[in-house]
Amino acid sequence: MTPVNPSTPVLEVTGLAKIFGGLRAVSDFNMTIQKGELVGLIGPNGAGKTTAFNMITGLYFPTHGEIKFEGTSVVGLQPHEITRMGIGRTFQNIRLFSNLSVLDNVRIAYHFHSGYSLTDGILRNANYSKNERELTEKTQDFLSIFHLNKFEGEIAKNLPYGQQRRLEIARALACNPHLLLLDEPAAGMNPKEITELMDLIHFIREKFDLTILLIEHQMRLVMDICEKITVLDFGEVIARGTPVEIQNNPKVVEAYLGKGAANVA
Repeated sequence: MTPVNPSTPVLEVTGLAKIFGGLRAVSDFNMTIQKGELVGLIGPNGAGKTTAFNMITGLYFPTHGEIKFEGTSVVGLQPHEITRMGIGRTFQNIRLFSNLSVLDNVRIAYHFHSGYSLTDGILRNANYSKNERELTEKTQDFLSIFHLNKFEGEIAKNLPYGQQRRLEIARALACNPHLLLLDEPAAGMNPKEITELMDLIHFIREKFDLTILLIEHQMRLVMDICEKITVLDFGEVIARGTPVEIQNNPKVVEAYLGKGAANVA
């Protein structure tokens, strides 16, 4: 793989749009994220945030526009190809393998890096056994980083909600991404769990040298951890800036609270 120029943005989105029938879900969406940044994407329900995520990760093909990851276009690629390039994600609704163990949920992600062939797997030969043993040990070490090792034998759906979120993030990171997209990671969490999640996001950013883009409705989390924020409304960008700038932007206040709200206070 050709080394990435340090000045090349990790993510560069230009003129992105998605039209479903006659509905324009996202229109002329532009975003540039540099290595190491922690950026928030916010907006009211139906603003187009998850649609933008789905285009970046290959679940939707854009109607038009360009998406470049580390200088290479990902438009037209399948989700697994984009994952291999180095983009990981979580989902608004947790998508674990709910009837598999915690260990197996993460071990499956590590199979991206397995060192045996299909033939080895069918024959279950020495190379297969060696690599499976190494994958299990690597997974156990990884789970300990997330304090999930004590749950490794538990069925995923039986974990407390906050731990399921933690497991989903761990599984995404097992694919070794450079860019991590978090879609409403605090959804359904209580205040204590949100505080723990903020600590976790800070930790994984440093530990795994990540660039992070997150969608979130919990403003406490967004304003406390994001360095830059982009605001979508009806599929269009209405504001960009620091948390302080966004909090004081009349267009953002109007989008969330309605016309005239920006003049109140």
